[in-house]
Amino acid sequence: MIALLARDLRLAFRAGGGFGLGLAFFLIVSVLVPFGVGPEAEVLARIAPGILWVGALLACLLSLDRIFQLDFEDGSLDLLATAPIPMEGTVAVKALAHWITTGLPLVLAAPVFGALMSLDERGYWWIFVTLLIGTPALSMIGAFGAALTVGLKRGGLLLSLLVLPLYIPTLIFGAEAATRGIGGFDNATPLLMLAGITAASVALLPFAASAALRINLR
Repeated sequence: MIALLARDLRLAFRAGGGFGLGLAFFLIVSVLVPFGVGPEAEVLARIAPGILWVGALLACLLSLDRIFQLDFEDGSLDLLATAPIPMEGTVAVKALAHWITTGLPLVLAAPVFGALMSLDERGYWWIFVTLLIGTPALSMIGAFGAALTVGLKRGGLLLSLLVLPLYIPTLIFGAEAATRGIGGFDNATPLLMLAGITAASVALLPFAASAALRINLR
């Protein structure tokens, strides 16, 4: 499994699809929003948590189709399906590789990009924490969606349509937890809900994704 993770990380960095493209899209969103809503610092600070979460969510979507599609096209996915590693483990490793190359850079960059939207100083910490807790769920849910659409021609649009509704609870609780934390209010409930979504996704979706892959490989 470690070898599979190292292989996926090498492929991701060589292809340049996850790391650079996601960060570039996140930066574009952070730069364009002030032009769209105006330069008022109070307005930008109020909407910054939600905009940063939406930007991170959409940036994760850009590379979801790469999770299984390349392996499907070159036949590697058939070999992985017959390997000693359980298919559920393969799905979990690929979701982890996606998070390391896409989600983790977004987590680290979010406080920096938040400065472009006049984010309150307390917001840097809460944006970092909520994205750190929530982005693994985005990668795992995305892996499930990618498993459902693997092998389909032009499945990228269908993948986005399938995954976006599943992302909504993570977006709601992540943005709410950050907003409450910045305002000095108790945010334990949305943080626990966000952590619960991530834990449930990591625990359950590898089995659902592996079942979908087996069906598509028949």
